[in-house]
Amino acid sequence: MPFRVAVVGTGFIGPVHVEGLRRAGQEVVGILGSSAEKSKQAADRLRIPTAYADFDALLADGDVDSVHITSPNRYHFDQAAAALKAGKHVMCEKPLAMTSEESGKLVEIAAESGKAAGVNYNIRYYPMCLDAAGRVASGELGGVFHVAGSYVQDWMFHPTDFNWRVLASEGGELRAVADIGTHWLDLIYSITRLDVAAVCADLHTVYPTRQRPTGNVETFSSGAGGDIPTEPIAIDTEDYGCVMLRFANGARGVLWVSQVTAGRKNCLRFEIAGEKESLAWVSESPNDLWVGHRDRPNEAVIRDPGSLAESAQGFSDYPAGHNEGFPDTFKMCFRAFYNSIESGGQPNYPTFAEGHREIVLCEAILESHQEQRWIELNTK
Repeated sequence: MPFRVAVVGTGFIGPVHVEGLRRAGQEVVGILGSSAEKSKQAADRLRIPTAYADFDALLADGDVDSVHITSPNRYHFDQAAAALKAGKHVMCEKPLAMTSEESGKLVEIAAESGKAAGVNYNIRYYPMCLDAAGRVASGELGGVFHVAGSYVQDWMFHPTDFNWRVLASEGGELRAVADIGTHWLDLIYSITRLDVAAVCADLHTVYPTRQRPTGNVETFSSGAGGDIPTEPIAIDTEDYGCVMLRFANGARGVLWVSQVTAGRKNCLRFEIAGEKESLAWVSESPNDLWVGHRDRPNEAVIRDPGSLAESAQGFSDYPAGHNEGFPDTFKMCFRAFYNSIESGGQPNYPTFAEGHREIVLCEAILESHQEQRWIELNTK
């Protein structure tokens, strides 16, 4: 029997969860927007049977086994805690909470509840990223020397581009790092299983003032533009960031993130240099993995379910030559989540503990930027 799931959030990512859940074989029974009217509109548009008037109504629904939280960041802690205490499994969008104090409490609440609690770091589930993790786990890469990469977008390129995420009160003190940089950091952790031991960060706000539309603007919309009335508003989050990393094994790394890089709609890159070979991947060509060698020709490995690492083979559904992309990663993350619940085994998905790790890391990055020095993390 499929799990019965309610989704919180009707903006960009909520409907993506609905689609991914359905493709993963789960039943979406209800949806909640920021108002009863938005709930109804989304339920009608997405063909979902129940439109909730508020979060309490969702929690009171005995037909709901699991809750997917895609609301703005500042609601995550309260909603995740309440859902777990109400006996629901929870899959939460990142960041898990606004502070490490909150995320640490959520780890405790999840453990006490006995329910599954995951964070949607979906980028782990590109087949070639899973294959890279399998190569590292099998020893093909050898020890890691260093890691480099980026995650860049352009949806905040104009000073008229605006979204609730640019306000620290809504999304947290970090924006580009927390919104997309954490995806990169989680991906590198999921591939290498190396903890970050210290960070040194430099962040920059390109537009200290943006024009906020007096109406609503959805994520990844084209901004205000045209004749839409706007008002100036001070921005207290970064458009760009560069972070140097020291890993617990002595390896080094560097990450840069930007939401103001023209032409890059959603581009994540990494290159991992190891003792035996190196690995590189770009999200704009997600079905290819580059494998570098010193003493023989390099390889361009194309996704083929039959040749993926064994640990990755259950997360690639289509034959070679039939590309898998962004929507498929949600399906696969949710597959891992619900299969783990059914099996009762060790979690095979990003857990609340891993979501908490990312927030601790973000706070160290912010502290490093503010104090302009290296900040060490407790990796024990």
